[in-house]
Amino acid sequence: MTIIKRVQTPSPNFFKVLRNIGLILAAVGGTILTAPIALPVVIGSIGGYMAVAGGVLSAVSQLTTIDEENSSQVNDDNE
Repeated sequence: MTIIKRVQTPSPNFFKVLRNIGLILAAVGGTILTAPIALPVVIGSIGGYMAVAGGVLSAVSQLTTIDEENSSQVNDDNE
């Protein structure tokens, strides 16, 4: 499966929630980094880590897809 097809396929609900949390983390981290007031270095570092973690979480959650071919096999095995 190519990256383009993977991004276009639907994601499970759990990963949609994680993607949204990641976007919020990235936005808050970016806001802290670009604050017009002088913040302590520790707060700036935390903002940077939040932005990176949010970006990675969003990207991984977006690329997680439902595998239609194998999902029927998994459901059959559990019964």
